[in-house]
Amino acid sequence: MNLNDLTVNDTEKIALDDLFFSDENKSALLQIIKEHQYIEELKKYNLKVDNKILLHGSSGCGKTTTAKAIANTLNKKIIIVNLSTVIDARIGETSKNLKAIFDKAIRERAVLFLDEFDQIGKSRDSDDKDVGEMRRLVNTIIQLFDYFPSDSLLICATNHYEIIDTALLRRFQLRLKYEMPSENQLNVYYDKIVSGFPLHLQNIKRKYDISYAEALDYIHTKMKKLIIEELELVQQ
Repeated sequence: MNLNDLTVNDTEKIALDDLFFSDENKSALLQIIKEHQYIEELKKYNLKVDNKILLHGSSGCGKTTTAKAIANTLNKKIIIVNLSTVIDARIGETSKNLKAIFDKAIRERAVLFLDEFDQIGKSRDSDDKDVGEMRRLVNTIIQLFDYFPSDSLLICATNHYEIIDTALLRRFQLRLKYEMPSENQLNVYYDKIVSGFPLHLQNIKRKYDISYAEALDYIHTKMKKLIIEELELVQQ
């Protein structure tokens, strides 16, 4: 398979301040970013920067946008890989694809974002019928992790933290959990979303117990309906 079919070079610019997550997560991510901004100075003291992050938790709560924001803040290209597209029936091909992806990220000193990490990082102790194949794949990933240079940044995301191999988990210097937003957090997010629309359209009934992504889709769907209705009234 062509390497370009496996990766996406995303150009969307997202600022870290535009993200909504816990203060604890934000503080940890800012520390990582600062380490990479001062990487040369830290090297003088033989201090290695943290460069492997695992984002885990609820879907739609900002894991992908976090990776984009980090890359944007560091002024680095981001290479996005959905690992469900990398899996091949032949384990050797999957390992080959992964090595090519890692080589590309290292060569370009890019942020490498591996989404759905559980697709390849499943525990070697699982009851999977192909456990022998999975062990070989996880061993390959461990080697790729161990030789990943400090001037590149690896970010992985999963909704299934509990099935990731423990040897892989240990290699992440930072593991951040993303949880569903509270009602107050969603209200802050809703306020930000609707602020870009006319005042008379901002009083939309709000939904809760949903993710940030679902809230954004919900507001945009409602806004489109209201705007189209107004346009049709003007045309009558």
